[in-house]
Parts: sequence; C-alpha cells; structure tokens
Amino acid sequence: MITVNAMGDKCPIPVVKTKKAIQALTGPDTIEVLVDNKTAMQNVTKMASSQGGEVEAEKLSGEKYRIVIKMKGVPASEKAEEGHVSEAETSVQENCESSCKGSSGDTIVVVSSDRMGSGNDELGKVLLKGFIFAVTQLDELPAKMLFYNGGAKITCEGSDSLEDLKNLEAQGVEIQTCGTCLDYYQLKEKLAVGTVTNMYSIVEAMAGAARILRP
Repeated sequence: MITVNAMGDKCPIPVVKTKKAIQALTGPDTIEVLVDNKTAMQNVTKMASSQGGEVEAEKLSGEKYRIVIKMKGVPASEKAEEGHVSEAETSVQENCESSCKGSSGDTIVVVSSDRMGSGNDELGKVLLKGFIFAVTQLDELPAKMLFYNGGAKITCEGSDSLEDLKNLEAQGVEIQTCGTCLDYYQLKEKLAVGTVTNMYSIVEAMAGAARILRP
C-alpha cells in the first residue's frame, strides 16, 4: 500500500499528490490518502473514481479523513493516451456526445465575481445576469462554466441566474463551482446547480480550452 500524506495541504495539492501517485503505478495497487478537510476528501474521491479506482472514504476524527483507492490496472487517463478504450468507455463517450449535441466542446465560460465589470455594483449584477442569459442564447453552447471567488455565489440559492444555469445544465453544459470558495463564503450547503470542483480541475479545464469567455 502506498500512503499519500496530504494533511494540512491546501487545494489543489491533495488532488495533485494523489494523481501523481496513481500515474506512478505500474500495476494493481492500493493507495491510502490522508486529508484534513471534507472538501479535499470529496475532490480526491472524485478524481480517483474518474481514473478507474475503487474508492472508499472514512472519517477518522474531527475533520480528518482516510481515503483508500484500489487501482486494478492502468489509470483511465493513461488508457486514453494509449488508445485502450473499452467498450463501456466508448458507450459512455457516445452517450455524452449525444446528450451534448449542440455544444462546441472547446469553449469555457469563467465567472470570478458576482457582478460584471467595475463601477456601480448594482449595475454590475444586472449586467452579469444578462451575460449568463446571453450564454443560453448562443448557437453553440460552452462545454463548461466555471465559478470561483465571488462567482461562487451565482450557483447558490438566491441567485437570479439559477433558472438560466439549470437550463444550460439540462442541455449538457457542465456547471462547476470551486469548493474552497463555497467553504470560504459558507455556501457549501446552498449550492443549487452543478457540482463542486477544485482548483486543479479548474486550471486543467482552462489549459485545455480553445476559447475562454469572461464577463
């Protein structure tokens, strides 16, 4: 068993450490990851599952968690690079392409504030609401919309843009909000649309995008 000690590490370090440990495997093995907050536990669990691992997480004490990842073969990311795509993976890919029909797949919208531009704050909020509505009207929808810092408030209860965001999500657009930001603003329990993500995934998505739109 390989142990990854990510106690005290801030996002996205626990995810990065764990991903490196998975990628270093040359065969079936088990990885134990230790973290000291729930957000890190959720982010590591999600990433490990996406790599084909069987994941179990347990709370040790307080905010300390232990994550056990059983890898039975080559990580999913390496399979994709080597061209080893299973029938099941092909089916998932085809289903995704079907459900996401109409999306460009190479555009990402990044929202880092709960208002658009500088000047009058109330006007900024009106402009941002209009911006998100305008996104729903595009002929080619973005693949993802990423929300962080003040932008995290837009995906939570009370946001004037929830209906538009849910409409986009229903059409295959991924709506993702920074978990660290939700924790900072104490909004984790009020997330109303999309899923929680981490800074590593945000950077990865932005680095792979052909176009990035910012309000």
